[in-house]
Amino acid sequence: MDKAYQDLLNLIQEEFPLEEKPFESLAKRLGLTEEEVLNFLKELKEKGVLRHIGASPDSLRLGHFTCLCACSLSEEKLKIAEEIAKAQEVTHAYLREHFLNFWFTLVLPSPNHLEPYLKALEAKYQIEIKAFPAIKKFKVKAVFTLES
Repeated sequence: MDKAYQDLLNLIQEEFPLEEKPFESLAKRLGLTEEEVLNFLKELKEKGVLRHIGASPDSLRLGHFTCLCACSLSEEKLKIAEEIAKAQEVTHAYLREHFLNFWFTLVLPSPNHLEPYLKALEAKYQIEIKAFPAIKKFKVKAVFTLES
């Protein structure tokens, strides 16, 4: 991978420009054209390397409530994981090798919304969900620096 493209991936993780033409701005900074930047990012998206480019707001500062949840899904019920993962309130979802083999994170307007939300999922899918609300938040900075 060209150094300019490595630099682009490093840059957009921490310094994405908030302006009218952000991709043009990135391109100028890296000696590329806006079209090259857009084509490169589109290609990474199509290959599944890049999931999305967007803001990651702090849900707690916005007044929302987050909760890690887990359940045990039989082989026949694994399709449920895909459906739950697509829900607007779900930010992350994973299958694990564990008796609780499906884990997901919810973001809800308040703690009062948790029980009704989970009860509705349990009733709809005939599963039991365990909730693990956060006691304290530890934010890990997820920046993946690319080097040659």
